[in-house]
Amino acid sequence: MLSVSVLILLLTVIFYLLRRNRGSGSFLEGVPYRKKGSMPILILYLGLVFLPIAALAAASVLKQGGSSLLQAEWTWRAWQVLFEDPLLVQSIQTSAGIGISVVLLNFFIGIPAARQLAFKSFKGKVLIETVLLAPILIPSLLIAMGLHITLIRLGLANEWSGVILIQLLPTLPYTIKMLRSGYERMGQSFELQAETLGASGWHIFRSIHVPLLLSSLRASAFLVFVISLGQYALTSLIGGGTVLTLALVYFPYFEQADTAVMAAFSFLFALIPLGAWLLFELLFRLTAVYKGR
Repeated sequence: MLSVSVLILLLTVIFYLLRRNRGSGSFLEGVPYRKKGSMPILILYLGLVFLPIAALAAASVLKQGGSSLLQAEWTWRAWQVLFEDPLLVQSIQTSAGIGISVVLLNFFIGIPAARQLAFKSFKGKVLIETVLLAPILIPSLLIAMGLHITLIRLGLANEWSGVILIQLLPTLPYTIKMLRSGYERMGQSFELQAETLGASGWHIFRSIHVPLLLSSLRASAFLVFVISLGQYALTSLIGGGTVLTLALVYFPYFEQADTAVMAAFSFLFALIPLGAWLLFELLFRLTAVYKGR
């Protein structure tokens, strides 16, 4: 529930940022207007987003047994328990490193693949599109079990690199699909004009591709990181228990009856994707020539 709330909150922020930059599109005699009843709906919507997050945050810092919320004692005991665990700190670093690497590798493979599928016609294109959809239709764990022996022979099992590669199975199809839709909306006219004027490939990518694909890049980066963060079966299979991620530590914490610790862990688990999103947003801003969006 918390992850869904955080995702809705993130999409809300993106929507209002884009709306603010575009300006209001609905006017009545030169004055922007809203439909009647939209404000209560917005308040209800924001309440549904923030209340679960606030409840979980409060549960992580309030001492149990208080008669009321105002009389309850505030304590950071649950957070101290979390960060005193060296395995948790290590798993956060590992999960963040693997997640960011998976996102970057998705972009490295997905951007040229999506561009070719969007603009080029060639033999076997339908077959390639079908193969790209296979990890969505076929369970990734089934494919990973077949690749496990290959990764062992290559020396990639029980290593970061093997976990990063295997997490491309459930993430790369989504990245290619989203970026392909972005390229199809963008078209080739701006790119062809820039090539005619003598722009280099890197300058075209920074000044045309990144600004016009920014919404697709944002969505794919956040989705891929969330999928990577929550991978339990693939990570445990290929990592062999030596690559310790947050998902592997998450379930043992729920075996205890300490509600405050569970709430703090869940809140932390939901905050990490937001931190990654801010990092990639900074990367997009630094890469793109035009930063209006």
